[in-house]
Amino acid sequence: MRNVICGRCVKCGREYEAVPNLTNCACGGILDIIYDYDYIKSHFTKQTLAERNNPTMWRYRELLPVEPDTPDTPLRVGWSPLYEADRLAKQLGIAKLWIKDDGLNPTASLKDRASAMAVAKAKEAGADVIACSSTGNAASSLAGNAAAAGLKTFIFVPSRAPKGKVAQLMTFGATVISVQGSYEDTFELSKQAIDKWGWYNRNAAINPYLSEGKKTVGLEIMEQLSWQVPDYIAISVGDGCTIAGLWKGLKDLYAIGFIDRLPRLISAQAEGCHPINRAIETGEPWYPMEENTLADSIAVGVPRNADKALMAIRESDGLVVNVTDEEIMAAQKLLGTTCGVFGEPAGVTGAAGLKKLCEQGRIPKDAKVVSVVTGNGLKDVANAIKACGEPISIPSDMDRLLEAFAQRNIHPEA
Repeated sequence: MRNVICGRCVKCGREYEAVPNLTNCACGGILDIIYDYDYIKSHFTKQTLAERNNPTMWRYRELLPVEPDTPDTPLRVGWSPLYEADRLAKQLGIAKLWIKDDGLNPTASLKDRASAMAVAKAKEAGADVIACSSTGNAASSLAGNAAAAGLKTFIFVPSRAPKGKVAQLMTFGATVISVQGSYEDTFELSKQAIDKWGWYNRNAAINPYLSEGKKTVGLEIMEQLSWQVPDYIAISVGDGCTIAGLWKGLKDLYAIGFIDRLPRLISAQAEGCHPINRAIETGEPWYPMEENTLADSIAVGVPRNADKALMAIRESDGLVVNVTDEEIMAAQKLLGTTCGVFGEPAGVTGAAGLKKLCEQGRIPKDAKVVSVVTGNGLKDVANAIKACGEPISIPSDMDRLLEAFAQRNIHPEA
């Protein structure tokens, strides 16, 4: 890979050759992929990108750590829509808002970006089997992308994983291990199994290439905004890989001159599980928390990418905000009714956090903001029903319909 220099530890700075099966540093630190920006600038311009007919994450190959002859992965990952949300912006009292709906990826979450990268690197490594632990979305995205590429998968999920995500896993032909315990328990068992059998490792805490896949959401946002940088980008945070990847992509674009400044990040976590935000708020090192939130995809009490996430928040002079499950469910309904976007609880946590910050007066009224929806609501329909309520259920009788409208204060003539 001529565009990549090395993998560098974010803790001790030790450098490693960027081989396909790259993992953690000997000191235990997570690696960061370092690029040759001068080389990239000489081969990659806005004009060449604009002329490229490839509506997937692979349109940004010059900024991705793959070999020139590595084929695009089979599923159409990336280039999700960026919607203008003027009605919601008005409600929140800000100048401009866009919603990036990454729930429209092939397996319905942003995690497809990381899994597509993992599949590409597994192919480069000559692997036949790929595995991971996950609260749900990383698992289903890996299973789907691997199935399309002809790879076998072993997936470890905590027993609380929503049935919609488990159904995806089984449909994609994964061998699914439902672990009776926390996400930490699930991760540890997956790590032991991967070490024992030598499977390709898709775990975000181990594989530094996954953030490189996730960063494409930031590349797309900037291209879709014609390289005009918003003031803030809000995103939900669990293990920290997504916000770290987003920030990496933005810094890459700044380094090659595609954008002239960097936005501030908004890290939104659940009140019942916010170890990364707590570390920012207190200025102390992060330490584990219990996983008490219905937003399963970000219920990570021991975040494995905390170092990168904390650096991203601090480097961007970012804001942190914690939201209750009730605020998350309210955001599900708000996005649905104002934008027609259906997000799962973790997927809308960024929007819930943005709403809370606006209500607290922490976002200027002239601000331009992007909020990323990281997963589709069909992943967890049980909580969507809790958020929005049950439908009217009556016999085929007009009098009963009128009674039901009256009981719910519905005015059909309006």
